[in-house]
Amino acid sequence: MPSLSIEVRAARFADLDARTFHDLLRLRIDVFVVEQRCPYPELDGRDVEPGTRHLWLEHDGVPLAYLRILADPDGVARIGRVVVAAEARGGGHAGRLMTAALAEVGDRPCVLEAQSHLVDFYARHGFTVSGPEYVEDGIPHTPMRRESIDG
Repeated sequence: MPSLSIEVRAARFADLDARTFHDLLRLRIDVFVVEQRCPYPELDGRDVEPGTRHLWLEHDGVPLAYLRILADPDGVARIGRVVVAAEARGGGHAGRLMTAALAEVGDRPCVLEAQSHLVDFYARHGFTVSGPEYVEDGIPHTPMRRESIDG
């Protein structure tokens, strides 16, 4: 897959067509629920909030990687549901998507709940550990934060 043919897409829920939203949910469910065996309700209501931005990498209409940016009530951006399709891993897609996400976030502070084996990946994007490790759905997670550019 030449990276030139892979496009970064961004949209709010209201701007997503049904097929695209279906394909993004399918990717999330394939990885989080099936592959990682986390039987949790994937639809948490936050996808449809007006402040939520969905970002994904797409090749020939197929999503390869995805994340969402939530607007928390305190003004902090929250990145979550970061996922790369199994067949697309190792191609730098997560890094490219995270760079695009942080451009969307701008100078706001940003938080995420990293799967602990990915702490170094997020640290390369300016995040620091902000709390103790905890286990969710059998997977160790670490809270991380990236401060605002001016503060």
